[in-house]
Amino acid sequence: MASRTKMTDAEVKAGLAKLPGWSLASGKLHREFKFKDFVHAFGFMSSVALVAESMNHHPEWFNVWSTVKVDLNTHDAGGITQLDFDLAAKMEELSKR
Repeated sequence: MASRTKMTDAEVKAGLAKLPGWSLASGKLHREFKFKDFVHAFGFMSSVALVAESMNHHPEWFNVWSTVKVDLNTHDAGGITQLDFDLAAKMEELSKR
């Protein structure tokens, strides 16, 4: 299982370099996904929900029609952890289906 230890700023920066499209916003990993329509956006969210539940790590997200905005951090660690990067990578994979 991925570490729930808060990463250093340098570790976060290095992790972001490997995740195009993701940025740091208000101390969280942030990404905005755009889909063809609401059904595709909702399908993405449903797929991510199953993965997030299995990881016991749940995103903060917001959906309007074809857009899904995501923020990730690990609340009990007080910042970003490897778990956030693992979920972000899985989201990237699922967004391409």
